[in-house]
Order: sequence, then C-alpha cells, then structure tokens
Amino acid sequence: RKSMAISLSSELLSQPQQWQLLLLLALVSLVLLKRRLSNKGLKLPPGPARAPILGNLHQLGVLPHRSLRDLAWKHGPVMQLQLGTVRTVVVSSAEAAREVMKTHDKDCCTRPVSPGMKRLSYGLKNVGFAPYGTYWHVMRKFFVVELFGVRHVEAAWHARQHQVRTNIHACSMCRINAYTIAGHYV
Repeated sequence: RKSMAISLSSELLSQPQQWQLLLLLALVSLVLLKRRLSNKGLKLPPGPARAPILGNLHQLGVLPHRSLRDLAWKHGPVMQLQLGTVRTVVVSSAEAAREVMKTHDKDCCTRPVSPGMKRLSYGLKNVGFAPYGTYWHVMRKFFVVELFGVRHVEAAWHARQHQVRTNIHACSMCRINAYTIAGHYV
C-alpha cells in the first residue's frame, strides 16, 4: 500500500501541469494567510464593499468629490476605501478630522518614501520631503523664523519689485510678436 501511494504521488508530480498547479495553490495560500495575519491587529473603520483588484476605484466615478460625499452619507464620516492596492481612510467631517489630527498626527503627516524622492531631496533632507518628526520641526522653524520672517521678506522687497518691473517691461516689448515666456526665465 505504502509503495503504491508513493508511486502514485511520484507519477502525478512528474507531470509539469501538476507542479504548476501545486506551486500556484501554495502561493495563493501564502498570500491569503499573510493578508489575514496582517489585518488582525488593525482597527479600521467600515467602508463599502470592494472589487477584488480595483478595490473601490470603480465607485469614485467621474466626479470623485461627489462620490466620496455620497459614500460618506452611507458609511459615516470616517470610512475605509481600497484604492487599487492602497488602503485609504477617508475623513469627511471637520470634527472627525480634528480628532484624527490630534490622535494620529504622525500617521497622517508622513508620506510614503520613494527612491526618486530620496535622491531628489539628498536623503530626505529637504523640508518638503522630510518625514514628520524632530528634524522636520527644526527645519520648519528655521524656514519660518529665518527665511520667511518679516525682516527677510521686507529686505527682499526691492529685489521683488525690480523683477516685477523687468517682467512687465519684457512683456510690453514683446506684445506685438508672439513669444514664449519660458525663454525669459532661467
């Protein structure tokens, strides 16, 4: 009996279609298991039913702001949408937004990091791309106080006025002939 079972299983597994089927079944099982385990600890708000691959993208329609308003009427001011592969929480009321920004400010204020963003900002050192945290706070304070402070803005007033006059003069000189503005700025 044992040798018959071994020979039967080896005969079945010797065919390429069975290997592919077993591999596909194992991969699907692993993906489903991983998804189930990763969703256990999350407390996500309710949301509309979603399609397998598109998620809720098909429900947004031509006017997404109106579709989101209608979905908020059905599912409440805080709801979860699956936009393709990205899980998104939509907050539609001022009270809920205020509460979210108080309790989950670090989660809401952080952007996903891409290799292009890292390279463009020299390792996320640019204040526009830096992750929310101590470094971002220090850089933001520097920009507000030093670069965009009243003293520096007033000091640059003459330079701005000169540039405005130069631009107006350049436009008036070229009003007869069509030209591209991009050629005048470097």
